[in-house]
Amino acid sequence: MTTEQTTTPPCTGVGIATSGLGQRVRGGRQVLDDISLGIAPGELVAIIGASGAGKTTLLETLAGVRGPTAGSVTHHGPGTTGAVGLVPQDDIIHRELPLARTLRYAARLRPAGPVGAGDRVAEVLAELRLTERAATPVGLLSGGERKRASIAVELLARPGVFFLDEPTTGLDPTIAVELLRVLRALADTGTTVVLTTHQVTDVDHCDRVIVLTRQGRLAFAGTPDAAREFFDLPSLVEVHLRLDQVAHPAEWPERFAAQRDDRPPTATTPHDTGRPLAVTGDGHGPPPRRVGRLRQWAVLTARNAEIVARNRLTLAILLGSPLLVLGMFALLFRPGAFEPSRPSPTVTVMILFWIAFGGFFFGLTYGLLQICTELPILRRERLAGVRLAPYLLAKVAVLLPLLALVDLALLGVLRGIDRLPPVGARDFAALYATLLLSSAAALALGLLCSAAVSDAAQATLMLPMLCFPQVLFVGAILPVPAMAVGGQWLSYAMSNRWAFEGLGHTAGVERLWRDGGSPLGPPLLATYGDSFARPVWVNWLILAGFTVLFLVAACAVLARRGSRDAA
Repeated sequence: MTTEQTTTPPCTGVGIATSGLGQRVRGGRQVLDDISLGIAPGELVAIIGASGAGKTTLLETLAGVRGPTAGSVTHHGPGTTGAVGLVPQDDIIHRELPLARTLRYAARLRPAGPVGAGDRVAEVLAELRLTERAATPVGLLSGGERKRASIAVELLARPGVFFLDEPTTGLDPTIAVELLRVLRALADTGTTVVLTTHQVTDVDHCDRVIVLTRQGRLAFAGTPDAAREFFDLPSLVEVHLRLDQVAHPAEWPERFAAQRDDRPPTATTPHDTGRPLAVTGDGHGPPPRRVGRLRQWAVLTARNAEIVARNRLTLAILLGSPLLVLGMFALLFRPGAFEPSRPSPTVTVMILFWIAFGGFFFGLTYGLLQICTELPILRRERLAGVRLAPYLLAKVAVLLPLLALVDLALLGVLRGIDRLPPVGARDFAALYATLLLSSAAALALGLLCSAAVSDAAQATLMLPMLCFPQVLFVGAILPVPAMAVGGQWLSYAMSNRWAFEGLGHTAGVERLWRDGGSPLGPPLLATYGDSFARPVWVNWLILAGFTVLFLVAACAVLARRGSRDAA
């Protein structure tokens, strides 16, 4: 029996009340205007409206993901002490892992409770009739099964209220009806369920329907039967046409306001036993209870490692591309360039530079696609309490050992085929430390850039933009002292410069060029000045500083993106 724990005891639902709710987006455009309504605990509620009416914005504002720019949202009832479940329109869970493994990792990221993670996963799989698919990779599930799997992730925390954005979009009608039955069953057990939908037929499965005009005004809130009577329609399929037929956009909201006899419930009712939750304009409700940072890091690291191990193509690329680069190095450079009696100064420069650039390139490409491809997953897990620092450090914990293996193989093979100077074990270890720190700094830079872009295509376009400066301003093609003043200043920001100079110091190129038999050595050394005279530990400190700086910046970028998404 596992000792791992998941979240809170069962709750009986959350009631929601809004008063004068308004929402503007960037640019000042009014999306929601004066929305006042009430949702009782345990109700299944549908939000409908034409495209652009603000359905998703209202859903996210009710959930506390967005802060209202006017009015207020209040959660009330005993379920307010439980979690809030939000299922976006996309099926945002990792597709490489089997379903049960995906849910198990999600459960371990949730706060501790009385039920073991394995037991809770089994309960949720049975509840959603997915037990027979537990060992199936998520990517091989059908559309309806993936939607239920996405719901299962949130069910692990036994939320008092569930918000779903377009859960039936793109599903076969039969599968959509089955999913609505699942949501109906959740509501019947006391969980409040609020969903947006373009499929007006979904409304018939719900207790209440909220209708928005194209201008984000409340045209109606009540039972489906009352809605048909209010709009004088036998079916709500034509409700959007009926809304557009009026001469003034405010006519239906004003008609509803004039006849409504229900008032939004207050933040507390006589039967409440839980603490009310007021959602204010800062975009955040009370912070979710979280597991500790160390445990989050351990769980995320284990999950990342399993994802990489199960994706054989990705693993083959991560380990195979360095082998191709190594083969090119062996074909490009002749052996013996570091021979003390007859060195080749220009070749030694190129060998050291391309070794440094190889470490940089491996680290950059390892990190560049890590975050942008799972931003929706990160956004969802942030709502569940996952912190950014453990998330980023878990990426480093999985990728850096792979880089360490690749860098060691690169230096070891080059040493074995006489493309490195004949240094002892201590100097070889120093070369390795320099190369690994270079890869770590590049990995952190890749994670930063991955956090800043929105998709893999943008990240791919950034690759040459990041690599070219690390080639031109490092000092190999043109020594730093020979650069224009602007180039010299820019070279300080190139992490690859410090790796190149650190490798050159450990390889003893100053002595080799000065005392070797090549007439090119002394003139070449003069153009480099004191580039290789700096103790190698100084270069290590600079590379470590770059690594920390890029990781902190990646944290800041992700935090800012989260705040902007909530605005």
